[in-house]
Amino acid sequence: MPTLIHFRKNCIGCNSCVEHAPEHWKIAGQDGKSDLQGGEEKNGVFVKKIHASEKGANELAARDCPVKIIKVFK
Repeated sequence: MPTLIHFRKNCIGCNSCVEHAPEHWKIAGQDGKSDLQGGEEKNGVFVKKIHASEKGANELAARDCPVKIIKVFK
């Protein structure tokens, strides 16, 4: 299963991840940064396993992130 990794503290809230994969990403009302929905926090980094069919949309989110804080593995 592919894994999403999100370095949230460096997020600038551009919304591109939400546009590509809204089922996984949401802009938080309290600080305007992106949240990885259902992600588990580990030392300030959020991690989530996704289905292989969801990989493409999240790769686009990672590609278009201007601060490159989204990673997709496998």
